[in-house]
Amino acid sequence: MLIDASHKKWLGASVGLAVVAGIAYVPYARWSLNGPSGGSWSGLAYGVAGTGLLVYAALLGARKKVPTWRVGRAQTWLKGHIWLGLLSAVLILLHGRFALGGALTTVMMLLLGTIVASGIFGVVLQQILPRTMTSQAPLETIFEQIDHVSTQLRAEADHLMAIACGEEARERKHAPEPAIEGSDRLKELYHRDVRPLLGKEPAQRRAWVSAKQRAALFTQWRTLLPAAAHDIVGELEALCEEHRQLEVQRRLHHWLHGWLFVHVPLSMALLVLTLAHAVIALRY
Repeated sequence: MLIDASHKKWLGASVGLAVVAGIAYVPYARWSLNGPSGGSWSGLAYGVAGTGLLVYAALLGARKKVPTWRVGRAQTWLKGHIWLGLLSAVLILLHGRFALGGALTTVMMLLLGTIVASGIFGVVLQQILPRTMTSQAPLETIFEQIDHVSTQLRAEADHLMAIACGEEARERKHAPEPAIEGSDRLKELYHRDVRPLLGKEPAQRRAWVSAKQRAALFTQWRTLLPAAAHDIVGELEALCEEHRQLEVQRRLHHWLHGWLFVHVPLSMALLVLTLAHAVIALRY
């Protein structure tokens, strides 16, 4: 989600509530006989409010999985997840008196810090990577279709080589077309340089991330091959450029969504520990 002017109200409301909570904390902390405590009425109020906002932020996952639910707009949920999630961290810090406490609360505070940090990291990535993807991979496709499109590109490259080497008509039992001049050298270069890089192995795909590498390779090809092969070289270069852009998109997509594998499980763990913390606090 892009942070734009539509977030101003959410930002203002969250900062305003955080300031109010902070101002209220000062006299509470100064005038409490034994200092601030998470078990006092004020401390409990901070804890309940912070936990409530955490639960709201966690419900975003359920809202995404059931998009047909008519419970507010998705954009509203996302904005609330960002800003109220940050506000919940402030309230929980006030509830915990800015101290780690025992083993359980220490783990919870560390989880909270990691969740907030990973969330901020994810928001920053969402401001940068979509624009980077647009500039570096204008031939963007649906992420789930990348492997299928890559397979098609490999097949098309093989088909071009079959035409260049005079092998295209053999399966149809027709006389093969004559091979172009330099086809043997072209085939050698293709199987040495291009075909492996159009493969499925990640280590091979990464070689096409650099457009400069691709351009340098095909410039070298044109110096090694006769002019008759240059049209085929140009078509292969275009296919490889499309393949490179798919790999750029794949890499950026992994960055764009990879942080969720930290953020979401830790958020669920924090909610479970919060429930345990509440039960223990009420019983003891």
